[in-house]
Amino acid sequence: MTPQLSLHNTALRLRQFYALTKPRVTTLAVFCAVIGMFLSTPGAVPLGVLVPATIGIALLAGAAFAINCLIEREIDAKMARTRRRPLPRGELTSLQTVTFAGLVGGIGMFLLYRYVNALTMWLTFGTFIGYAIVYTALLKPATPQNIAIGGLSGAMPPLLGWTAVTGEVAPEALLLVLIIFAWTPPHFWALALYRAEDFARGGLPMLPLTHGAKFTRLQVLLYTLILIASTMLPFVYGMSGWIYLTAALLLDARFLYYAIRIYTDYSDRLAQQTFRYSVLYLAGLFSALLLDHYA
Repeated sequence: MTPQLSLHNTALRLRQFYALTKPRVTTLAVFCAVIGMFLSTPGAVPLGVLVPATIGIALLAGAAFAINCLIEREIDAKMARTRRRPLPRGELTSLQTVTFAGLVGGIGMFLLYRYVNALTMWLTFGTFIGYAIVYTALLKPATPQNIAIGGLSGAMPPLLGWTAVTGEVAPEALLLVLIIFAWTPPHFWALALYRAEDFARGGLPMLPLTHGAKFTRLQVLLYTLILIASTMLPFVYGMSGWIYLTAALLLDARFLYYAIRIYTDYSDRLAQQTFRYSVLYLAGLFSALLLDHYA
């Protein structure tokens, strides 16, 4: 084997392992964790905390997603959205995936324990268990409310960032968790609506399949209203000011517009637009919190 071919194969294998971590989802989670760090202090976050906390949380998130890919490899092989992942394509084995998840997860826990604090390590590890085991293995194949219940693990990143800096759980951090917890159902059910046939092939009891599209569309609208109410709480509680409130109202108005249209004038294209907007919405909301915090 030539050095060039060996290098190419190594790079390809690294990309396959990287794909297991669901980079786009991991990036959003880490972004929310970093925002939580900065919101927890009136000044700058020390680099000695920021760097290991960010890397540690990212590694444990990636490990959780790798285990998720392993558990769902047979389901992923049946779905158009996921069949090109490394495990369904046979590019990686189960042993390689478990080894990879154990390695990166272990490094992440070490970094958090050694350079951050034990509370953050255990909370992050609990989030790993909540997503990889409770949500993926237990809730997702068993109940159409999987995302509403299991979404708590995905809502934890800002709390992890907060505890990384302060070493304690604060009400303000829990408000951030609540926002993501309320955001998750309309975000995911918009995807489930236009991917319903795909989820049916995978045999998963998603809400549009068990209760019908119209019921799901109503749930998107209702949960959007709950989300909007939750986004007002940072202002009401006094952890943010008018900059955040203005941004939140504008972002909420757009989300509500999508939710109303999904309920009254549904199309797959509209659901896809809503799903994509929801990602930008959350990033915009947390960016507004950060801007308001330092303004």
